[in-house]
Amino acid sequence: MNTMHAVRGHRRGGPEQLTYEVAPRPVPGGGEVLVAVRSASITLGELDWDATWTDRLDGSGNPRVPVIPSKEVSGAVAEAGPGVTDWAVGDEVYGLIPFTRDGAAAEFTAVPAAVLAAKPPRLDHDHAAALPLAGLTAWQGLVRHGGLRPGSRVLVHGGSGGVGSLAVQIAVALGASVIATATAEGADFVRALGADLVVDYRLQRFEDHVRDVDLVLDTVGGDTQERSWQVLRPGGVLVSIVAPPDPSKEGGVFFVVEPDRAGLEELSRLVAEGRLVPRVDRVVPLERAAEAYVALEERHRRGKIVIEVS
Repeated sequence: MNTMHAVRGHRRGGPEQLTYEVAPRPVPGGGEVLVAVRSASITLGELDWDATWTDRLDGSGNPRVPVIPSKEVSGAVAEAGPGVTDWAVGDEVYGLIPFTRDGAAAEFTAVPAAVLAAKPPRLDHDHAAALPLAGLTAWQGLVRHGGLRPGSRVLVHGGSGGVGSLAVQIAVALGASVIATATAEGADFVRALGADLVVDYRLQRFEDHVRDVDLVLDTVGGDTQERSWQVLRPGGVLVSIVAPPDPSKEGGVFFVVEPDRAGLEELSRLVAEGRLVPRVDRVVPLERAAEAYVALEERHRRGKIVIEVS
């Protein structure tokens, strides 16, 4: 069989450009595996990324159409390409697909073997697909860029969001004391994740309630990011996934999440220990993927929107 069903965009744009259709089935190259996709997860703003439509992260490269969206995958190895020895047909895997490659909104996707990890046995494919991008963003922001250690005081902005809710759980699991900002509607949810204090950002200024934190994880940007400098202790770190912090201030870091098997394995360990639970807001069949991207704009979602392929 050399064809499959997939969702593809033939010209740059939003969900209106996505079509469910028959497409060529990819062939894994050297160092790649062909994954039979069970579930895929999608991300707000994904269809606006330059990397979704070109072969360079900054959009300066060649156009890449038609494209298959969705960068988070959970499934089973269907075929191993030349040189692959760490995966065998039938192995259940999950991972974050490099942004400049076709994604997982299809029955099959070819993925570099090195970026995949074994699917956590405690998770079904829907929940496993909900973990890679937000989970690796939280992990890399807290640990790799933020230097989180046991006993750290951490402020997580947007604690009920996709990245924020995982960041709260990860920081708590690693022994940190966590403060988070959220709405009043999300406060109980965030406290249940382990936050010691939740500040309603619509009614309170977090800087009136927070002092001397070691690490701020900024998922909001703008004025929230700028005001965050006031709550950092000397030598503290402000890590943003939204925009580069003020370069005139020390301790600011901006990063873009990267595929990372070692990070996935750490997330899987926390899942196995019962200390990390990815949240799924809803599951949508592959043929309705365009509707799923529209639904990403809805407020007050609790978790990821997942596309069920098989």
